[in-house]
Amino acid sequence: MRQKANQNNIRVICLKTHTDRGGEKMGLLGVPENGNGETGVSLALGSKNKYRRMDSELTEDDDDYLREERKSTIRKYVLVCAVFASLNNVLLGYDVGVMSGAVIFIQEDLKITDVQVEVLIGILSIISLLGSLAGGKTSDVLGRKWTMALAALVFQIGAAVMTIAPSFEILMIGRVLAGVGIGLGIMIAPVYIAEISPTISRGSLTSFPEIFINLGILLGYVSNYAFSGLSVHISWRVMLAVGILPSVIVGFALFIIPESPRWLVMQNRVEEARLVLLKTNENEKEVEERLEEILVAAGISNGEKYEEKAVWRELLSPSPSLRRMLVTGFGIQCFQMITGIDATVYYSPEIFKQAGIENNSKLLAATVAVGITKTIFILFAIFLIDKLGRKPLLYVSTIGMTVCLFSLALGQTLLGKGELGIALTILSVCGNVAFFSMGLGPVCWVLTSEIFPLRLRAQAAALGAVGNRVSSGLVAMTFLSVSRKITVGGTFFIFSFISAFAVLFVYKFVPETKGKSLEQIELLFKNEFDWQESEIELGDGERLVEKQ
Repeated sequence: MRQKANQNNIRVICLKTHTDRGGEKMGLLGVPENGNGETGVSLALGSKNKYRRMDSELTEDDDDYLREERKSTIRKYVLVCAVFASLNNVLLGYDVGVMSGAVIFIQEDLKITDVQVEVLIGILSIISLLGSLAGGKTSDVLGRKWTMALAALVFQIGAAVMTIAPSFEILMIGRVLAGVGIGLGIMIAPVYIAEISPTISRGSLTSFPEIFINLGILLGYVSNYAFSGLSVHISWRVMLAVGILPSVIVGFALFIIPESPRWLVMQNRVEEARLVLLKTNENEKEVEERLEEILVAAGISNGEKYEEKAVWRELLSPSPSLRRMLVTGFGIQCFQMITGIDATVYYSPEIFKQAGIENNSKLLAATVAVGITKTIFILFAIFLIDKLGRKPLLYVSTIGMTVCLFSLALGQTLLGKGELGIALTILSVCGNVAFFSMGLGPVCWVLTSEIFPLRLRAQAAALGAVGNRVSSGLVAMTFLSVSRKITVGGTFFIFSFISAFAVLFVYKFVPETKGKSLEQIELLFKNEFDWQESEIELGDGERLVEKQ
């Protein structure tokens, strides 16, 4: 058995030889060699064993094997980095999911009004913009990795305050702290992943933050259902406390993940950047090409850094190409939220109650179905984003969302309470979150982490995240009030019209970035902005060439 295991598990071993006192050549462990240079060990194992002499040459099969081993190792390493970098996004998802149910018990325990409920839910999105704004500069100073650590720490403090809050005012203080931490985390994760990922898999890996948001939402819904049987005073506190756990894991992740090579280049730590690229790219030639592109993009050549305008001055007075990037990045971030996904997720119990579901346990069970749907359909984006591209997924997503939002509005308006109305409402809500998860949810973050120049990327992405958080906050803080005025159905008619405009925005302002390096995408925006009239093809290793 041991001999068979050695044959299966040991690929190459170098046999050391020496000469005994009688002049006979000895092999490994002093076993004599025969006239053909074979040792007793090789004879015992048979002529087809997998051991190799030191002076033998590698065959083509061995080269292929070693290349595959290196590729496998690199893929696993980059995958681990993307997973750990995305853990902070679980916090946002968990907060969205858990608060939809916890607020039922908070309102009963602390005796708060509907307006206070809206403020409690929406304030996190508004405050998180402060974290996102600070995240751009912080990540340029501290680095991408340590900004993620800071985000986890701030959220932990906020979650702990919320857990022990004796009043609405203290609960709000914790909510503000948690919002700052979440704002830092959701802004930096996609930037970091985009900067360490190989071009061929950047889209799917940069989708990971959205995947983890969905996972967090599902965990929040499950937590609601699991702890709903506790007393009113205890249940919501346990629900919120569970959210601390993912941020603890982030601390351990810092010992595994590297710093972004592009940030290292900006700090003139070029050799460190090369080492990180060697760990995250399969081809050494590609490493040197990528490093050269990063050096040019960062304004560094031969160790010298060119003078440049301050980042915020450049963002406030953008060049034509940067203006195109800002329109695309800021616009897609806003559309992600103003199409009403937070209303669907945060207030799904309220939506289902309007459809006719009254029992709290049944309401929370229905929200679990929404969470499962949202999490499952994000997998479609992972597998398709680097095959089909960003733009086709956005078309499918926004068109599907428009149909589902319109059907939800019709069901709420025309069918009223009843089995048919309940069925259509659940189907429409699940359909809406499914189409969102397939495209607009993950692709939004992928695009904003890809399209901006290296020197501006962190702070421009932060600006996009601000638009996202403000839009999210406005929807979350006004949904109950608006739906009381014009009904839930009327509110979703508005969301469906906005979603239809999102389809047009994608058509006019979003280019296809699949298969292009980050530095090549920057060149793409320097051409005409009309993507339909002037199609630009740019392969992974090609220079920018506009078709005539």
